[in-house]
Amino acid sequence: MPEQKDLYELGETPPLGHVPKQMYASLIRQERFGQPKDAFAVEVVDVPEVGPKEVLVWVMAAGVNYNNVWSALGYPVNVIAARNKAGEPEDFHIGGSDASGVVWVVGSEVQNCKVGDEVVLSCGYWDEDAPDVQAGVDPMMSASNKIWGYETNYGSFAQFTRVKHFQVHPKPKQLTWEAAGAYMLVGATAYRMLCGWPPHVVQEGDPVLVWGATGGLGVMATQIVKAKGGVPIAVVSDESKFEMCYQLGAKGVINRRDPAFTHWGRLPDVDDAEAFAAWAKGARAFGAKFWEVLGERKSPRIVFEHPGEATVPTSVFMADNGGMVVICAGTSGFNADVDLRYLWMRQKRLQGSHFANTEQCAALNEMVAAGQVDPVLSQVFPFTGVGDAHQLMHDNAHPAGNMSILVNATTEGETTLDVS
Repeated sequence: MPEQKDLYELGETPPLGHVPKQMYASLIRQERFGQPKDAFAVEVVDVPEVGPKEVLVWVMAAGVNYNNVWSALGYPVNVIAARNKAGEPEDFHIGGSDASGVVWVVGSEVQNCKVGDEVVLSCGYWDEDAPDVQAGVDPMMSASNKIWGYETNYGSFAQFTRVKHFQVHPKPKQLTWEAAGAYMLVGATAYRMLCGWPPHVVQEGDPVLVWGATGGLGVMATQIVKAKGGVPIAVVSDESKFEMCYQLGAKGVINRRDPAFTHWGRLPDVDDAEAFAAWAKGARAFGAKFWEVLGERKSPRIVFEHPGEATVPTSVFMADNGGMVVICAGTSGFNADVDLRYLWMRQKRLQGSHFANTEQCAALNEMVAAGQVDPVLSQVFPFTGVGDAHQLMHDNAHPAGNMSILVNATTEGETTLDVS
């Protein structure tokens, strides 16, 4: 029987089910708010306790998402102060909203997993007893909804993480720990955007415009559209990214930096005839390029949006009559303009979307397990590199695809953990 200790070094594994008193965590404190490379630091903290419907997971690897860039900056929300105001005592934030790992402890009422199960975790977090959830509302619409590892503490940048039972999904057996830890947030978000808003669900032959097609969201969206029989048309910022888009299943690719596209950003006032005509010229050039790479004069039934301010006017212009622009972020800015004439006269839909419910996470996970969607792992960092990975994302210097952090899996390429 291995020795039971109060703290284990990275690379050491406790006896299955033994919970040490303390753990290593890469965490943020308010006095370090600022550039991510400086905001994160590895410290020793107590392992959290679990409630009746909660699960403690021994984290093998963790994914990197933009929400903990915001946590590091302390902007637009100071997540530590917000939780302290709500009555939580911890003066630190352990981020991380993606993970792969091993179930270590299950609460007394947990039935969907057991100690020793190899799992991936979703970041959808809500109160199952909330009145709206009990009334049958999609929990992602619940007033109690939060994003685990951003709006909650004890995310995946630690040796142990605490989640609710419904966040736990089986790890696809063919994936390494680092690949398994990198896809759920972006993948399930993309799945809900493309499959969760009927009647605008990707169907056979549907053209779909995918912005930022080599980013974390975009690589997932392109593959999902292709797997569902749709026709993804990718938008990227450099021709060096074209080949990757084709490998993921895109039928055509557009370089948004084409000199013909002079219209990015806020929509000019329609009463300024000269400025609006210049904007329209750029938008029509983009539309013509879409038809060219699609190979037919057909507009996208769905526009997969996340840049926001720079692209929403074009997205609304581009969507087919009765089509949908679905958006989950605003990486280029939050103030987006819409020419309402296109929206109402051509009966288009502008739909906000936020992560995914349990069923949608499970559906995406099945696609990954079946080999229809690949995590597109781009770069793997050691546990001491959490800040560096988020700095790359903050600076928009991160590689195409999804990044991962090794936590208790200290060697790349492992697919299982020997806990015998």
